Order: sequence, then structure tokens, then C-alpha cells
Amino acid sequence: MKISATIITFNEERNVARVIESLRCCDEILVLDSGSNDRTVEIANKLGARVVEASWHGYAAQKNIAAQLASHDWILALDADESLSEALEAEIWQIKKSGPKYDGFTVPRLAQYLGRWILHSGWHPDRKVRLFNKHKAKWVGEFVHESVLVEGTVGHLNSNLLHFTCNSLSEHLRTMDNYTTLAAQEIASQEKSISFAKLLFDPPWTFFRTYVLKAGFLDGVEGLAIAYMAALYNFVKYSKARMMSPGRKA
Repeated sequence: MKISATIITFNEERNVARVIESLRCCDEILVLDSGSNDRTVEIANKLGARVVEASWHGYAAQKNIAAQLASHDWILALDADESLSEALEAEIWQIKKSGPKYDGFTVPRLAQYLGRWILHSGWHPDRKVRLFNKHKAKWVGEFVHESVLVEGTVGHLNSNLLHFTCNSLSEHLRTMDNYTTLAAQEIASQEKSISFAKLLFDPPWTFFRTYVLKAGFLDGVEGLAIAYMAALYNFVKYSKARMMSPGRKA
């Protein structure tokens, strides 16, 4: 069993070394870059990755392109702000040794937010398919929140994939602006109507669900920030979707 790691990048000089250096269990590291103007490509080349440049086609499409360009059938797909924990690396080594029993594997993600590891707030275990046979799986999702669809059997690994999210609230707000636009475009493409009641009641419900029902209060001040930001995300997403709707009312 040989594994190609795939990473899509755009101006990821802050993160790309960390993710590449965590991929010792892989037989190839493919970085698909979409026009970075920082040191991303330089760093990736120095660390032995195979760098391919391609124009941007959207998150799912870009990741499917990377998988097809990879030399091996098995893909370990990571984002630039992620890395393997040592325990997860050991699990993957064991799969390579014994041979895969499934067509894809989910991994739990452990996120670091504002410098703190988040164990609640609906953020953990946050399982995602990241190791898969590219002939049995593909990325789906036209706009945002892309995921891997496996046409076969799926197993589950136990160790965490580490996800290094925002270091500051300012960074979170910048990221949110981009993702809410994509999410609103997805809603608008489905011609879903967004009522004023949804704008009014969904954000406070999101805060309550995140902070209370999903125990965000156990994540300290960072959990409070996550709950507020989740509420704001939904308000902005739905507001943008209403603005995009051709039949919207003033």
C-alpha cells in the first residue's frame, strides 16, 4: 500500500512546513497550488513535495484534481492548516503494514482555536474521511463544506488529525466573510427563501445550541467566542443569501 498525500494551497507559508513535515508515512506529497505569491511553493519544494500549479476551480474540484494527479491509488488529503498527530501517523503506518480493510477511513479532528485545544462546542471529534482509495471515493460539494463520498466500505481511525484554526478574532472574521459568501451562494443556487424569522431566531438558537447543549462553556472564553461567532456566521450567511435572492423584498 502506497499513499499520496495531497494538499491544496494558496498563500500558506505559515502552515505548509508543519503539514508536510508530519507526513512521514506517505510515499508522495503533492501540493496543488493556485497562484501563491508568498513563500508557499518555495517551502514545499525545499521539503521535497511535488508542487503542481493550477488555477482555482473550487474546494471540492481542486481536491479531486489533486487526487487524480497523485501517483498512488491511496490518498491522504489534508488542508494546509492541518497535520498528523504522532498517534495518527502510527495508525496509518499500521494500515500500510497490514493492508487496508476498507475503501476509506474517517479520522477525528482536534482543533486549536485562539491557542486552545477545543474539546466541546460541537468541534470534536468532527470526523472526516481523509484517507481513501481514489477509485472508490471523490470530493463533493459545489460551494463550501466539501466532503469525501466513499462508494464502498468505511472504517474509523482513533487518533486525532490536528487542525490549527484561527489565532485571532480578526483572522476568524476575515475567514468568516469568505465562507459566508460561499454558503450564501449555495443557498441562493437552491432558490431557498430566507424568512425574517429565520434571521431573527436562528442566530440566538445557534448560540444556545453551541454554548449550552454542546457544552461550549467547558471550553472557557474560547468556547464563548466560538458560540458568538457561530451565531454571527449564520446571521451573515442568511443575510447575504437574502441579498442574493432575485425575488427578495426590501
